[in-house]
Amino acid sequence: MSEPTDPFRGKKTFGRRGGRPLSGRQKKLWETLLPVLRVPVEGNGALDPNILFTEAKREIWLEIGFGGGEHVSGQALKNPDIGILASEIFIEGVAKLLGQIDDDDIKNVRLWEDDARELMAGLKEASIDRAFILFPDPWPKKRQQKRRIIQPDFLDDLARLIKPGGRVRFATDVRSYADEALERFLAHSAYDWQAEAADDWRLAPADHIQTRYQTKNLGDIAPVYYEFVRRSF
Repeated sequence: MSEPTDPFRGKKTFGRRGGRPLSGRQKKLWETLLPVLRVPVEGNGALDPNILFTEAKREIWLEIGFGGGEHVSGQALKNPDIGILASEIFIEGVAKLLGQIDDDDIKNVRLWEDDARELMAGLKEASIDRAFILFPDPWPKKRQQKRRIIQPDFLDDLARLIKPGGRVRFATDVRSYADEALERFLAHSAYDWQAEAADDWRLAPADHIQTRYQTKNLGDIAPVYYEFVRRSF
């Protein structure tokens, strides 16, 4: 079996595609399971994610940049009545999540292994109940920070997808990104920050699932968690 081809080779992206070579099992899952779970994105903003699941789901959640997949698989197992769309551009991360899905026979996750913005562009307006953007690539160097995913146009696209009253969770352990992201969310008319006291953003939410990345303590601050609600107009 050959390595998965990289459709973003030569393109400027918001993540890193490469990583360690995949194991034999991971290659097999990439070739057999991923095509079954891949969201059929066409880019016309018409896809209703409810049709992707064989059983009706109480809500549809979206996770953008799932890293090693621990949060996605953990939430999926705890919430079998929720349909989860999960996007990650890092090949090794997608392969890890495929392994978790196969091991635990998870039925309520659908995947997109390319740029999250392409997935978002293909989804129907107001089709997402909840979104997670957890510890996205901080692009710490000043010249790289334009690559951070929390940009005004991205927040516009996300607002199109989130239902009125729907929720967005953003988490980071990088101070400059925490400040920048909060400023941009607050400047956007679609989002209402839910914090009333410092513990609301300093403490992990009760339903948060810690990932392997968090245990490495790679950032320059303790993690912060920002919760927003999509305003109704």
